[in-house]
Amino acid sequence: MSDLEFGGMSIKEVEMDGKYKPPQPHWYELYAQPCVAELLGSALFIFIGCASVIENVDGTGRLQPALAHGLALGLIIAILGNISGGHFNPAVSLAAWLIGGLNIMLLIPYWLSQLCGGLIGAGLAKVMTANDRYINATGAAFTSITDDGQIPSALVGEIVMTMFLVLAVCMGAINEKTSSPLAPFCIGFTVTADILAGGAISGACMNPARAFGPALVANYWDYHWVYWVGPMVASLLVGALIRLLIGDRKIRLLLK
Repeated sequence: MSDLEFGGMSIKEVEMDGKYKPPQPHWYELYAQPCVAELLGSALFIFIGCASVIENVDGTGRLQPALAHGLALGLIIAILGNISGGHFNPAVSLAAWLIGGLNIMLLIPYWLSQLCGGLIGAGLAKVMTANDRYINATGAAFTSITDDGQIPSALVGEIVMTMFLVLAVCMGAINEKTSSPLAPFCIGFTVTADILAGGAISGACMNPARAFGPALVANYWDYHWVYWVGPMVASLLVGALIRLLIGDRKIRLLLK
């Protein structure tokens, strides 16, 4: 016999058997740890974002919040992205699921983690900042829409800006053909660009968790629905766009 036998099985067979049975990830790493990462990342991102709005220095305009949101998001995705995918945004999670980048069992837990993270981040921002500044900024809740006449432009703005953000996430981090190691910072720069371009129109939220946390803490709900409908519609549009037209062969449903 060419192969040494041990217990009725050759060493070669043992090696082959071991080679094709890698250790399976623990259930905690598959289901719980990603939710913890989404909770922590959302809390940190929204804390930085809210604090930058509340403590915005006179004369900087939208530049300070734009840079703070973009840099914070890029860094947090780089730190936690390998655990959860680095969504920190219900609209991003929806699009990721639509294109096959997220297990359906994690979609609702991700949303709950992100919303709870938003609440924690907004609460920490309230605790840290001066009370008069917090009141003047309405707790960093979105107050750009003041009458019904602004709704169409704000809603369109939220849809288009969120499409840009979700497209950056899905194409830069999930679609294999276009994925890049620079995706975290590309995503952060997208947020910065959106805030600079559309901050005066709708506030450039692009994230229901970012809207929900400050709204609940500050108890400010005027036109809050816009910051849910716009991003979620954008997520559906991006999911359809990638699935039908611009996704790679693994993701695309047609013309493979």
